[in-house]
Amino acid sequence: MPPSLLDSRLLDPRTLIARSRAGLAATVRDKIGGDSFSDTHEKIWFTPGARWFTETDPIWVVHADAAMFIGGIRALLLQSLHPVAMLGVSEHSGFRSDPWGRLQRTSTYLATTTYGTVADAERSIRIVRAIHGRVTGTTPSGEPYRADDPHLLGWVHVAEVDSFVTAFQAFGSRRLTDAEVDTYVAQSGSVAERLGVVDPPQTWAENQELLAAYRPELTSSPAARDVAHFLLREPPITGPAKLGYAALAAGAISLLPPWVRSTLLLPTLPATDRLVVRPVVRSALATLRWALADPTGMPHLVADEKGDGQPRD
Repeated sequence: MPPSLLDSRLLDPRTLIARSRAGLAATVRDKIGGDSFSDTHEKIWFTPGARWFTETDPIWVVHADAAMFIGGIRALLLQSLHPVAMLGVSEHSGFRSDPWGRLQRTSTYLATTTYGTVADAERSIRIVRAIHGRVTGTTPSGEPYRADDPHLLGWVHVAEVDSFVTAFQAFGSRRLTDAEVDTYVAQSGSVAERLGVVDPPQTWAENQELLAAYRPELTSSPAARDVAHFLLREPPITGPAKLGYAALAAGAISLLPPWVRSTLLLPTLPATDRLVVRPVVRSALATLRWALADPTGMPHLVADEKGDGQPRD
């Protein structure tokens, strides 16, 4: 092939855009899914069998959206305010030594319980419950704690629901109706209950009420400040991707209630959030959605008359 023709193809804007898109998508998927992303994706989407949810369910819509990147960061910051829950993280979790591995395991669990077959979802829950059962310790005051304590699991759950919904409503591809939000809370609760949460909230109002009930237990701690520092100032990201992550982290901070931000010593600047941070975040998420959208079409799971989800184009 003549060099001039080769060069013209390499410099073709469509080629450059396609390569940029593929490169960004590969980077994000490698971080979230790791080396096993393709195998995990194949198993979740193409294993035949009944599913708990369908693509029209709010839980599917929320968890499939790029706003989950922001919701996840916000959830971690909010969850860090429970000192006992943070003991389990700081003493047993590999969030510092293996942050991407922890993210990959969490994202796989979330994807499997949302989109996977009932059999695979139940297997994932059994694995996590077994891990929780081995995480035990003692608080500085001498009180024993367990990761499978329903009270601690309840805190993690309501903080996640609050964060995922808040992020989606602010930055998602569309807004959920009030009824859809309640359905999302109930659907998330059905999974959380199988994990060990007792009487999870069924509506947004119930979730907010329970979240407020935990507030007297919440406080800043060295472990909480360490998590905030790690997530916001020393994330395990280098190069250009660090700028994109900074935008997502700023979006997560902008969605935290003022009392959480003050407890974690984070700035509270409503005007800056509204006029600067959120437009930048929306632009970053638009780029992510563009990169992650499969131009050939993602296979969707649909229920047949027997309720068995099957992939089809």
